[in-house]
Parts: sequence; C-alpha cells; structure tokens
Amino acid sequence: MDLVMRWLLWVHLLLCAPLMGCFDLHLSETLHSGAVLANLSLGPGWTYKIDRTLTSKYIGNFIKVDWRDGVVRLNGEPFSLCLTLRFASIQTSLNSMQDVSNQWKPRIKRAVNSAPQFQLPNYQVSVPENEPAGTRVIALKATDSDPGDAGKIEYGMEALFDSRSKDFFRIDPQTGSIETVQPLDREVKDTHVFKVTATDNGTPRRTATAYLTVTVSDTNDHGPVFEQNEYRVKIRENVEVGFEVITVRATDGDAPSNANMIYKIVNGEGVNSGFEIDSRNGLVKIRLRPDRETMAQYQLIVEANDQGKDPGPRSATATVYITVEDENDNYPQFSEKRYVVQVPENVAINTKVAQVEASDRDEGNNGKVHYSIISGNVKGQFFIHTPTGAIDVINPLDYEIIREYNLRIKAQDGGRPPLINGTGIVVVQVVDVNDNAPMFVSTPFQATVLENVPIGYSVIHIQAIDSDSGENARLDYRLTDTTPGFPFTINNSTGWVTVSTELDRETTEYYTFGVEARDNGVPVMSSSASVSITVLDVNDNIPTFTEKEYSLKINEDAVVGSSVLTVTALDRDVNSVVTYQISSGNTRNRFAITSQSGGGLITLALPLDYKKERQYVLTVTASDGTRFDNVQVFINVTDANTHRPVFQSASYHQTFREDQPIGSTVVVISATDEDTGENARITYIMEDNLPQFKIDPDTGAITTQMEIDYEDQASYTLAIIARDNGIPQKSDITYVEIIVLDANDNTPQFGVLQISASDRDSGPNGRVIYTFQGGDDGEGDFMIEQYSGIIRINRKLDRENIPVYNLKALAVDKGIPPLKAAVEIQISVLDTNDNAPVFEKNELFIDVKENSPVDSVVARITAMDPDEGTNAQILYQILSGNNPEVFDLDMLTGDLKVLMDLDYETKREYVIQVQATSAPLVSSAIVHIRVVDVNDNDPVLQNFEIIFNNYVTNKSNSFPSGIIGKVPAHDPDPASSNGISFSNLTLFLLCFCPPFLSLSSSHTPAFLLICNLQFKYISQNTALLSVFCGFTTVSLLV
Repeated sequence: MDLVMRWLLWVHLLLCAPLMGCFDLHLSETLHSGAVLANLSLGPGWTYKIDRTLTSKYIGNFIKVDWRDGVVRLNGEPFSLCLTLRFASIQTSLNSMQDVSNQWKPRIKRAVNSAPQFQLPNYQVSVPENEPAGTRVIALKATDSDPGDAGKIEYGMEALFDSRSKDFFRIDPQTGSIETVQPLDREVKDTHVFKVTATDNGTPRRTATAYLTVTVSDTNDHGPVFEQNEYRVKIRENVEVGFEVITVRATDGDAPSNANMIYKIVNGEGVNSGFEIDSRNGLVKIRLRPDRETMAQYQLIVEANDQGKDPGPRSATATVYITVEDENDNYPQFSEKRYVVQVPENVAINTKVAQVEASDRDEGNNGKVHYSIISGNVKGQFFIHTPTGAIDVINPLDYEIIREYNLRIKAQDGGRPPLINGTGIVVVQVVDVNDNAPMFVSTPFQATVLENVPIGYSVIHIQAIDSDSGENARLDYRLTDTTPGFPFTINNSTGWVTVSTELDRETTEYYTFGVEARDNGVPVMSSSASVSITVLDVNDNIPTFTEKEYSLKINEDAVVGSSVLTVTALDRDVNSVVTYQISSGNTRNRFAITSQSGGGLITLALPLDYKKERQYVLTVTASDGTRFDNVQVFINVTDANTHRPVFQSASYHQTFREDQPIGSTVVVISATDEDTGENARITYIMEDNLPQFKIDPDTGAITTQMEIDYEDQASYTLAIIARDNGIPQKSDITYVEIIVLDANDNTPQFGVLQISASDRDSGPNGRVIYTFQGGDDGEGDFMIEQYSGIIRINRKLDRENIPVYNLKALAVDKGIPPLKAAVEIQISVLDTNDNAPVFEKNELFIDVKENSPVDSVVARITAMDPDEGTNAQILYQILSGNNPEVFDLDMLTGDLKVLMDLDYETKREYVIQVQATSAPLVSSAIVHIRVVDVNDNDPVLQNFEIIFNNYVTNKSNSFPSGIIGKVPAHDPDPASSNGISFSNLTLFLLCFCPPFLSLSSSHTPAFLLICNLQFKYISQNTALLSVFCGFTTVSLLV
C-alpha cells in the first residue's frame, strides 16, 4: 500500500538578498536513495540550504539539498513524499516575513471565467532509464479561481519536436500526474519535451499551457570497447622521458557520466614500469628510458574503466606490443613528472617558489644538467637558476589576471651534442588575497567638446564598478594628474566631468588626465583610469603673418611669371582657409599674388625696369573670410646673377665608424662661385633631410645628429645642394656616399625555439644542417636557421586564424648521398585582446508583455568575442535611453530585467542603447523594446443623450428607419475594442461595428411622436436607456 506523507520544506537561497521558497513534491516509493527530486537552480552565483527554522527537523533525514547547484535528492529509504511549493521574497530577515501565500496574488483581470494557471511556465524533471512502466515522473498542478464546475480542470499533453515521446508517457487528465508507459532507454532518446494543457469547464472553455522537459538519466548498461584488441608499435632505444608511444582509445555508448573513461596499465609493474599511460586520453608515454640491451620486447595490458556508478563500473582490456629499436644515448630525467606549487599573489619579488631536479646517467660534463624555461613564462614572471633548477618569481603576480602558470622546463646536459629533456612541467597556482578594487567600464575614456561651451557643460560620464556591495561598492570619483586652473571638474558621486573654466583650443587642444575611483570600504581600495578630451575648434582667431615684414631683392631681368616670394599667414583655427591679395603698393601692377599650399605666392606679372622703379612696397592682406591681417613686402630691384656655384667633385665617398659620438664630423664639402657679393655667398642644404645627419649651411660640414647603427643601415647617400644668394638663385648638386663601418656592439641573441639532431658519422657525413624545405613552415610564418636549428617567427601571427601550428623540420647531413630525418613541432599561439565584442545585429527588437512581473528577466542581450579566456570576458551596460530607469541590464550575463510596471496604453516602445565592453574594446547596439498589449482594461460607457423629432402618419414610410445615434462605448485595449457586446435592446436595432442605434418597427409604440432618448450611466459596462414618448417612459439596461 502506497504511503503518502505531506511535509512542508523551506529552501533558503542566498546571494546578495535572501530568498526563500516552499514547494510540493509527490514521490514514488520505488525511488532509490540519491535520486534527483527537483532542480531549484536559479543560475550561477546562488547557494542553497534548507531553512531549519521553518522546516521540521526530521525532514533532513529524507531530503538533501546541494548547496551549490540547488539539486534536491532523496536521502534515505524509498517512500512517498508530498511537499507544497511556494516562493516568497525576504527583504532583510525571517522575522519580517509575511504570509507567503499573501505575497503571490495573481493579477485579476476580470471576475468572469478566469483561465487556469500553472504554478510555473516550464517544468524540468529527470527520470532514470530502464525503470518499469508506471514509474511516476511528476505531478503538474494548475489552479482556476472560478467557482463550481467552471473551475474544474482537465489535463492533457502532446509531444513536441519528436512524436516518439508520446509512446513513453501518459498523463492523468484529472490529477495532472504523469507516469511512464514503458521503460526508457537513454541511448535511444535522452530528452522528451511536452506541451501540457489545463482546460477548465467554463463557457467558453479556457486553457493554460506549460512546457515539460523530461531528461532520461543514464545507467551504466554499456561496457568500453577498444578500437583494436591488439596494438603494435616500435620505439627507439633511450627516447626521452615523456615520449609518446601510442594512443589507445576505447568508446562507450553510455552518457559521459558513465563513459568517463580512465585508462591504466594492468601489468605496469616490474619490466613494464618504464611506461605510463595518461588516464584520461589513453596516451602511452615513456616513464623510464628503455634500454634495448636490457629488454627488447614489452607487452602491456591496458584497461579502460568507464567509472560508471549505476549499477557499477565496467571495463575492457587490450594488449600493446612494443618493440625497442637500438640507439646509444642517455637523457636527463626529472625527479617528478609534474611539479605543483601554490604561491600567494602578493609574494615578494626574488622569492624562491619551486625547485626542479633532473638526473643524468652520464658522467662528467655529460651528466651536468642545466635548466631553462622554454614556454609558459607569460610576461616573464619567473626566473630559473640554470645550475640548480631553483625557480624565483621576478615580477609581481596578479590572481585576477592569471591564476595559474604552466611552465615547461628544459633539462640539458653538457654533452656534445647536448641531449635535452623538455618535458618538465611546473604548475604555479597563484593563491588569491583580498584585493577587489573598483574597475572602470572602459579605459581610456575619450571625449570631444567645443571650445565655446558654457561653464558647467557636461562632457563625459566616467563609470566604474566594484564587485563588492554596500559601502564597499559605493564609489567616489576625483581627478588626478591635474594642474592649478585645470578647466574640468568631476562630480564625486555621479562621475560626470563638467567644464569649470572657459576653454581655448588654440591654447590647449588636448587634455589628458587621470581619474580615480575609491570605494568606501575599510581599507579603502581604488583604481585609476586615463581620460583624453579633445577641444574642438570654432573660428575665433585672426590669421597672422609669420613675419612682421618681408624684404627681398629681384633682378630686373626676372622672367614674367617667375616666383618672387611666398608670404605665409597662420590661422590657429582648424581647417581655416586663408586667401591672399595685394591691397596697395603694386605700382603699374608689376606683381600678382595667388593662394597656394597655404601661402600667398607673389609672382612677377609684368617686366621690371630698374631705371623706373628700384623699390616696391606691397601691402598684402590675408583673410580667413571674416578676419584678416596685413603685412608689408619690400621688393628691391637689382641686377642679374650670372654664375652658378660649382662643387669641387661631382660625388664624394666617405667611411664612418658606427661607434662615433653624436655630433661627429663625417666630411666637409665645398663649392665655389665666380660672382661677387651676395651672388657669390653659398648656402648648403640637404635635398632629403635624413634624421641621422645635418649640414652646416655656411661651411658645408656634414655631422651626425643621432647614433649611427651599422646593423640598421650600412650606407647612406646624401644629395647636397649649393645655392647662391643672388636673384634669381642658382645652384649645383653633388652626392655624398657614406659607408658605415661596423663595430662589435651586439651580443649573441637566443632564438625562439631550437631543435637539435646528431649524426654518429664523422667528417662531412656527420655535419647536420636544418631546413623546412620538404617539410612544413606554416605557410611561411616561421623560418629556421640553417646551422643552429633556431626557429624564429617570420611574420605577425593571428591566433583567431591559426591557433596551433604543426611544423615539420628536417635535419640533413652533408654526406653523399645526403641522409635526412624529420621531426614534428607543435607551436600554440597565445591570445591577445585584439577583437572587440560584436552584437548579432546593430539593431535588436524585443517583445515584452505589459503584465511582466517587476524584477523579472524579459530578454538576454549577448555579444560574441572571438578572443578567449579573460580577453573574451564581456561587460554589458545601458548607455542611453533608460531614463527613467525602467530596465536593468546585468553586467555579466546580459539579462535584461524590468524594474517597474509596464503599460501598453501609456507607452508602447522603449529604445535604449547598450554597450558591450572587453576593455579597452567596445561596441554598441540599439535595442527596441516593444510592449505587447494584454486585455487588462474594462470597456467604458459614458452617459450620453440622443434627441430626435419624428411625425407619425398613416404612410408606411413615415417610420424612422435610419440611424438615430451612436453608442459611445470603447475599450482602452486595442485588441478588445472591436469585441464589445450589448444586451436588452428590444426596442432598438444595434449595428455593432460601429455601435449605431436605430428604432425597431416591430416593438416601437405607434403613438411615438417626439422621443427624448437617454442613456444613464449605471456601472462600468452598463447604462440605463430611457425613452420618453408623450407621458410614457420605458427604461431598460444596456
């Protein structure tokens, strides 16, 4: 006989604010101890426990709640248990908790024919496979507030996605209890999804829908199966420790929990102890160096165990035959396969944190082991002492950035050639200390502002978050790295940066300063970020000539159209266009001016005559369109310049040592001019201004103005121009070639990765070179040095395109014919944060019902980041449009919550801008939140009056058959406006769309002469219609 017991179980869920729930469960007595009864998970970050103050003590003998994932399990002997589900929100303590049932009241729309309601919209339950038919799964319960038969509920369900599901389950139409029809097989189908309906007996019948997901849990009814019963492989003698011999693999048809394969070597003792197997992937490795002279054949029996728990684990075996091929060498061996150390993140620099040891069976130099770190030393955090193997931390550690370092250690002996063991692994686990500080949502912050904005103008909103709560998360902001009179200030509470003094772009165009966010915890923790503000230009500056006046000489035989002088006026405003004109002094219009390349080019417009005018004083005006400046140009007319300068040599060749100090003279060149005076005064210039050299314009001495590096450039060619000061100027050009002599100023550099091969032959037959030719160089991304075997990066790598390279290098000797050997090299590319988050679309549309509960999740907004690890962590925030705060966006998950009641009739759409940040990269999207209407308003019928006059005669057509008025009824819900119905209109005919009134000829009194037709308001959806006909009044309800 089935024993039914009813208990009330309160579950306390703790996060930032306590929550408490109470629930019903009906359990079959066939369930075994440990069976899952319910999953109360609310997502990551919650913890769960049974509240002992509201739950009977003996409940703990039968029920167990996992504090991490919220799974409720049976703890004890099989029995039937019924528990009632309720949930309530607890604000501060259990003492302030009100009655749970009073806190959850359905939203009452109308009192007539209410629809049934399930307790939850979605249900999930797990059922073990192979249970007999009739096993109880779950009981779904819906409620209907209607009285009598109208509130009686009939349950039904249909399979979704896969019609086979209906053959495995049935539902009791009266109770909603669901049980199995036949045993379940997870390997055939592991998930069944149903739509469950609850229909009442009202008129019309109304239905509620919920969705049930039944997950078939696995039992271990399949054993492991190896791909082969026998494996055969050959290995070289004395291969290094960790050499991968072969991978054996077994499969299991059960679920992962019953197919979590563990491999081991059954006969791994004695002669087989030189081998080990990775328990997870079945990779057989060398643990001790094999010696063919000691043992040439090995036979390993490998077992695969699926670790199943129900009813128990299953296993299978395979045989691995290993043949050892001869080779004469010994490698260093690490004392441990894997070193694991735990180091607090605030450990002092230069502290020893680990010790690795490796031994070599050789003697003398061949047995001396040297250590180095070959990979995993991210940012160079660690240093290993080469002779001893002691590992020190040399840079500060940060648990929030990197929590674990996997260092690959290389042990190399002193032989020729050296033998290397690179399988040492040191796992440094960084232990966290309390150092949660505020974190800015974006850094650096950048903004622009016009230079003429008023004081108090808001420029940029600085935001930071703190993972703590309460006072520890309340942040104060302040500016740092500022000077007295700094034109910006920040609101210490909101983070808004505003203008405090007038701005001037021409004085300062860019402002870069710091901002600090400090929490109010004890001790106080803070973070800083940089802010860059660019001041945008307005036209508030006058163009100003670079010279107060200009003076020059020009030959009277100058060619018409030749350039005389370029005057330049500078306008400190941005993008200003300056135009030039000669406003006075241009006697006989000898000169013209054009605006060219930002300057005013003065050219000769008509021939000059030295005898008529020897000087011109031109007034030139520069204007930006609204503002202008003037300058005087003095032009003296002189005779012609007849000779040009001539260099002593058409080219010069000079050597120069790279280690000479800056300012050293390289060579002195000279040119001569047969003219006299200014026409013979020579000025030297370099045609191309190389930053490495400069030339004295008067002496022609070429000197260095920065360090010369032979390794950067071995020679330079300078084009030198000698120009006289006559009018017009004449010039000559020569070329100076400077040969840089090398100095020994560079130390040898280690490569990225080095491979090594040996050849036991002598002479050229034993000399080895390395190449990728005939192998694989990653499509040119890597190169190898021919004699050293050092592998280097040849061009920039991109992890998002190629995360792992599998290279193949060859070692070739110089014998005839040459012999070669190949080796495969795997290189993993580490990630950097070089990709911004990307939303699915730039514009997103979300539909939300207007009766969505406050603080409920209505959507999840997500973005993708192709980076990995911490570089792919995304923070979400609402940038704009959320004023007042109607919605809240979870910073970590992107869950969008509604913070207040929505009303379709008040506002139908909200538009917000959201931002995804993977600092310092950001992206944004526009989100349209459309409010969906529900029928939550009653029809409205106001008082109204219709008056009409009619004279009745014996003629049949005198009866008023037309429309006499319109009933002013409406419903604020758009979907319900066309569904208003009326009753008790026997004297009238009513057209419902729209509701027009007319008289009914079969019911209207014949003596009706003048009618005063009135509707008087009775209730929210009823009106009193009064018809006054002579001395008779007829009233009825509409």
